[in-house]
Amino acid sequence: MRTVSTSLLAGYLLFAATNVMGEEGSAFCGKQGVWIQILGSGGAELDDGNSGSSYLVWLDNKARLLVDTAPGSSFRFDVSGAKFADLDAIVFTHLHADHAGDFPAFIDGSVFAGRDRPLPVLGPDGDKKTHPDTKTFVKRLIGLEGAFPHLADFLTYKSSGVYKIDLRNVPATGRRRWSRFGTQNIRLASIPVHHGGVPAVAWRVEVSGQVIVFTGDLSNQKNVIPSFAKGADALVIHHAIPETARGTLKENHLTPTQIGQIAAKAEVRMLILGHRMNRTRGRETQSREAIEVNYTDPLVFANDLECWGL
Repeated sequence: MRTVSTSLLAGYLLFAATNVMGEEGSAFCGKQGVWIQILGSGGAELDDGNSGSSYLVWLDNKARLLVDTAPGSSFRFDVSGAKFADLDAIVFTHLHADHAGDFPAFIDGSVFAGRDRPLPVLGPDGDKKTHPDTKTFVKRLIGLEGAFPHLADFLTYKSSGVYKIDLRNVPATGRRRWSRFGTQNIRLASIPVHHGGVPAVAWRVEVSGQVIVFTGDLSNQKNVIPSFAKGADALVIHHAIPETARGTLKENHLTPTQIGQIAAKAEVRMLILGHRMNRTRGRETQSREAIEVNYTDPLVFANDLECWGL
């Protein structure tokens, strides 16, 4: 298994805590290379002091991908120094409010962002029952008959914000990998994952020779992440339940032992734990011990606005 040296990991930690501001771009990430920024490390709770789980992928001091638009992420995006005009895409892992609630705020604020090219927005297909697909979800938010109809022209080429949103559904059932999106900066692939009865996907991001996998919320029923994340430079996985969780919680999320097993099988170089809930905070020692039974490479408990270089 590939490893990251202790000194290199210490450098990551030092840089994440330093908050060095350049003339432009991120106040937290380096000016060169690939970086993962934690816009939000929390969940749906209102008393944890953190934004909901959301992430940026930076390349050479430009934010190129936004993963989930959780509550608080639009504010963290502003603080990060990211530019909306630089984004190559926004992707959703699933469409619960604690992962997608800030989407209208991003679009409303983008009127002033100077974007002049289409914005791809990709997310899971629906189940044709209680969960809408991504296209329908966005139209219910900002379509002419949606909650915020003043933003509806972003879905057309007559947009007051100059650019048009390009909506795309990706499969959320089965076990096949989808990989039909790429720009000169990034390539994306997705795969369906099990999150109770909610359509959900994980994302694999290839950028400048590096691979990052964002699992979103999931249980391990499909067991697709070890192969999907094989050899990734970073696996961003959600730590929403403690080792002692039972019942419905395990239908929706991974225990620390399962996280360690997945990371070890995937042979990832670095593991980042996001979506930290009150029920897991304060138990980091126990969680680390459970994970390290199987996975002993660098392990990070995410915090808002930290940035990690690859």
